[in-house]
Amino acid sequence: MDTPCPDKAPADLAAAEACWQGAYAAQIGRDRPVCNRSGIEIKPLYTPRDRDGVPYLEALGFPGQPPHTRGIYPTMYRGRSWSQRQLIGLGAPEDYNARLRQLLDAGATAISLIPCNSVYRGHDADEVDPLLLGTCGTIINTVEDMALCLRGVPMDRVSVALNDALPFTLAAFLLGVARRQGTDWERITGTSNQSDYISHFVANHMFFTIALPGSRRILGDHIEFMNRFVPGWNPLSVVGQHMQQAGATPAQAMAFTLCTAIQHAGDCMARGLAPDSFLPRFTFFFDISISVFEEVAKFRAGRRLWARIARERLGARDPRSWRFKFHAQTSGTDLTRQQPLNNIVRVAVQAMAGIFGGLQSMHTDAYDEAISTPTAEAARIAVNTQNILREEAHLGDVIDPLGGAYYVEALTDRMQEEIEQIIAQVDAAGGMYAAVERGLVQKAIGESAAAFQLRVERGEEKIVGVNAYRAEEAPGARPALERPAPAVVEAQLARLRAFKAARSSAAVEKALGALAAAATDARENVFARTVEAAEAGATHGEIVTVLRRELGFGHPLVAI
Repeated sequence: MDTPCPDKAPADLAAAEACWQGAYAAQIGRDRPVCNRSGIEIKPLYTPRDRDGVPYLEALGFPGQPPHTRGIYPTMYRGRSWSQRQLIGLGAPEDYNARLRQLLDAGATAISLIPCNSVYRGHDADEVDPLLLGTCGTIINTVEDMALCLRGVPMDRVSVALNDALPFTLAAFLLGVARRQGTDWERITGTSNQSDYISHFVANHMFFTIALPGSRRILGDHIEFMNRFVPGWNPLSVVGQHMQQAGATPAQAMAFTLCTAIQHAGDCMARGLAPDSFLPRFTFFFDISISVFEEVAKFRAGRRLWARIARERLGARDPRSWRFKFHAQTSGTDLTRQQPLNNIVRVAVQAMAGIFGGLQSMHTDAYDEAISTPTAEAARIAVNTQNILREEAHLGDVIDPLGGAYYVEALTDRMQEEIEQIIAQVDAAGGMYAAVERGLVQKAIGESAAAFQLRVERGEEKIVGVNAYRAEEAPGARPALERPAPAVVEAQLARLRAFKAARSSAAVEKALGALAAAATDARENVFARTVEAAEAGATHGEIVTVLRRELGFGHPLVAI
């Protein structure tokens, strides 16, 4: 039953609020509690009372200034739009190059390369069943493969993100290609997107190739080498995406990511590196779920916290070190095989959350990624989703457009509180490295994943097409991308055989011997020797085999 509104506005805020509360209670009846994915209770209405006594400059400030809540650059998207960095991984190197050119023509402004799963597992193409090759990424085993992938790409003008897990053979191949082309390494820009071995140990086990202590050593060597010889490169991307996709709540994902960044920074400082010599090249990589306001608050709180952590805890004095530069990808775990065209809407909503959260670059998933590697049509729609949000919806016109909203600011504060509590728990466990060694982080993520799945199964969390608004679809209504043709795979295997036959066996043997020696000598830089081995003609699988032998095979810890 409706409660009539007063004839005139109440005299003050308290009276107006009391009037609304009475009307709300009368109409709503029994109100149900609402919580977001991080477990934070959400009120039905937020008012100026939720911001009482909060100083503007201390909590929000201006873009490009501490506390960085509103963005890390003064102009944000008014000055330069976010980078459209679409992830591509497809078949043989020639297939990748063709798709890459299509996406650049469609408006992508930077490139991202993901290798075949066989590469992540540490193998060359001739070591696995051909049926498995090229289905989830590009087959890249040699410097020649990388040259084919990047054919026609001006390496000194296009930023390249390599989804390159340890021991960073793709980066080594890329540097080899640059040297062949006469491109100065100092002019190369990009990111080692999958350099965060801690995230792999916790939540992306296929990428975890080298035992934990060895991984720690190799990452430090990679950071030192790239900072010195490839200064435009970001050698570390601290990854929260894997943990959130494994089931961490948005607050947990942000907290664990910041803990990981603190750990990596501490490891760099233990090597004698000054914070301001490496922190400006730290980047972050996050998942964007469909929980819009929660994601916006997650990013704003994380940005504010990192600026403070870098300044106060790590001792950074250069303002560039305080910048929370992050790439984000719309969440594949929110996509469904059922009614897959609905995923176009999901991706658009996720992308809006990322833009409102102030990201620096973004990959938007294709609607059919729940089924297979994206088809060309679906990939083009994914790119155009960003084009439409920027050009037609004008989402980049205003900096931090949700800033100042009572709900958004209150939620940002609550997310920060939740994140800080989790960071304190990890600190009490001895830091992120110690916490993951003991399985504490894995256990927390597993519990959150199980709790969310239970809510879905009970119908408390609605997913359109899965447990609500279901519809029958004809089998094969949305066909998956076909596997690479057998002839394509065989041609790639033949190329690998020819490459091995043509190289100098003596040079490869010498380079791999030097790599093995470096792995057991703390005075040596393992990544420097990896680059030398790649340029001498060593393959990805050969390099990984040597390092696994010397530093141990990567076995992730699964906590139940």
